Amino acid sequence: MLVTVFFPKIAHISRELLPSLPPAKNPPIGQPVRPNQVVGNPYNRHPSMASTSRTHGVTGRIRTATANLHEDNQSLISDIGKAFSLMKEIAVDFESAKQFEKVKELENAVVELVATYEDCSHFSSAIESVGHKYQPGPELTDFDKLFKNEVAQLKANSSSVPQNHPLIRQFREVVWKVHHAGEPMPGEEQEDIVMTSNQSTILNVTCPLSGKPVTELEHPVRSVVCKHVYDKGHIMHYLRENNTRCPVAACPAKLKSDKVKDDPLLAADIDELRKTQNQNVMTDVMDVTEFEE
Repeated sequence: MLVTVFFPKIAHISRELLPSLPPAKNPPIGQPVRPNQVVGNPYNRHPSMASTSRTHGVTGRIRTATANLHEDNQSLISDIGKAFSLMKEIAVDFESAKQFEKVKELENAVVELVATYEDCSHFSSAIESVGHKYQPGPELTDFDKLFKNEVAQLKANSSSVPQNHPLIRQFREVVWKVHHAGEPMPGEEQEDIVMTSNQSTILNVTCPLSGKPVTELEHPVRSVVCKHVYDKGHIMHYLRENNTRCPVAACPAKLKSDKVKDDPLLAADIDELRKTQNQNVMTDVMDVTEFEE
């Protein structure tokens, strides 16, 4: 479906920018060739120059098109993250009210949502990869085949068991904590729960470079290696200075600019962190009020 919708646009750009050359215009027999005239070349310049110009034009347009599609898809993934956060909140309310059938219905919906999230993530990564790898050749590129190969490779490298997806396990964890706070879920050790939860939540509440709270960063980005969050401007400057180690204290992760990305789920995670912090503040205020009374 995604291929059918998006890739005709890229194929159209390729056809548009790779027209066949007009027929050669050789001078009549006996007519002298003007200085610097290249016989048979309608562009009156060296063929490689014309070819290079067209190649750069095609590559630029294709990369622009794929970048736009990638950005649109990232917005969709961000919306999925917000929906997931909302569904967790509703599930907690249902669990608190002991409406367990409603919780189960929500869990089934989360499984479907995660499947959509995975498809969108694969699409987004594939479209970005196609844009970076594209090189025009003598024949039109089969973008449909190229894209499907990228998606197939991404799926082969991802988990094939939906129930083990970090988002699904995170959903079950918040529901479990309603009536079993501090207890490991059945079949899991406490350490497993902590590791699973940390894979999709904020690990550092302050940017190690700017010193600002993560909730106040204008352009937060996340490392795909260690999951730490930074201000984009500060981390990119840090990496340009040939620093490769994650700036978070005691983190051994090695960073590169292509491994620090605009995580589409990060906005939802930051919103959730902000809500948690506000709830903690309200709890502290209530505790102080009760103590004074």
